[in-house]
Amino acid sequence: MRNELRTKIIDVCEEKIAKKGPNVGLSFYAFFANKNDRPDLLMEVATWWIQTHQLDHFVKAKTIKTMIEKGM
Repeated sequence: MRNELRTKIIDVCEEKIAKKGPNVGLSFYAFFANKNDRPDLLMEVATWWIQTHQLDHFVKAKTIKTMIEKGM
């Protein structure tokens, strides 16, 4: 996954955790605007989320953040 996405995912996870607490869950759509103007990035995250790691639709933000930080 490109660094641009890794940075954005970490930022969004930190923001969600700060606002809603450590048990907040999110889907990969949380990293994109309602009007997706970057389908290539959406597909990259979707592939990482669904195919590579076979994650559920909603996963705790702290789990995703940890995975990204570990380079998974």
